[in-house]
Amino acid sequence: MSIQNYYDITVIGGGPVGLFTTTYARMHNANVQIIESLDQLGGQANTLFPTKNIYDIPGFSSIKASALIDHLINQVKMFSPDIFLNETVENLEKTSEGFRVTTSKRVTYSRSVIITTGIGSFQPRRLAVAEAHKLEGNQLRYFIQDPQEFKNKDIVIAGGGDSAVDWALELAQTASSLHIVHRRDRFRALEANVDKLAQTDTIFDTPYLINDVQKRNDDKINITLKKVKSDEQKRITADYLLVNYGFISDNKLLHSWDLETEHNLITVARNMETSIPGVFAAGDIVSYSGRANLIATGFGEAPIAVNSAMRYVYPDLRQAVHSTQLMKHFLAKEDK
Repeated sequence: MSIQNYYDITVIGGGPVGLFTTTYARMHNANVQIIESLDQLGGQANTLFPTKNIYDIPGFSSIKASALIDHLINQVKMFSPDIFLNETVENLEKTSEGFRVTTSKRVTYSRSVIITTGIGSFQPRRLAVAEAHKLEGNQLRYFIQDPQEFKNKDIVIAGGGDSAVDWALELAQTASSLHIVHRRDRFRALEANVDKLAQTDTIFDTPYLINDVQKRNDDKINITLKKVKSDEQKRITADYLLVNYGFISDNKLLHSWDLETEHNLITVARNMETSIPGVFAAGDIVSYSGRANLIATGFGEAPIAVNSAMRYVYPDLRQAVHSTQLMKHFLAKEDK
């Protein structure tokens, strides 16, 4: 196949980091396609809890996930990349000019690849309690789409990470009562958000584990908590139990591509290149010492990955450094 039919960069994954990676690549006048397995752009931020507030985006004291995705989509559409939705990358093969990318719908070619798939295909870590599965989708939830559904309800949230605390901060404003259950006294979430939650009427049940969940005749549920390293128990009656123990990711395709991984995450060099020359990665899919698991971190990694990919594809090309220069170059090209 002629090199003219190759994309310069293929971005795999259409979450926040994938969107900004695509935008920045187009700023470099790269011929770019972005491939997303879901039927919409936005990744986890748009799928798991679109109305939650995000507090770690520079320039915003807080911004709802859906609003952030809207901004990123509007930004990327300014640069008109090729966008392919509801399409899964199934194989990646080296060619003499780059890579043959096989998806669930077609075969395409690219001179370089940037992987921004986040945690990959994900499933929630489910509550390991007998009969809990019978309540899933009703009184037991692993996702929140519409916080208004829980207005004036008695809510119990299980989990100690950022997402669990974000849920609690959102629902504390409208819930009739709110408990947060965590197996440790200390939370893994950002300290500032835990402090904010402590200023609400939220009841902290720590260190406790959920020992049993039973449906009542009035459609409420009884939740039995057991104190860690103790026989002490307590019962809470609630309308809903929201469980956020994190997610189990499926990145098995990465292993079939012979990428070097660590704990199912891709190891990268300082230039965001993977163990395969010409394949780069950014966002929550990557692993290196000291990495903070934030969207903002991925936004910083995206330009490094793009610049590295462009140097790989065009080693003699002198690249603009600042975004204003990139915009001038892009707009000048569009006006021709």
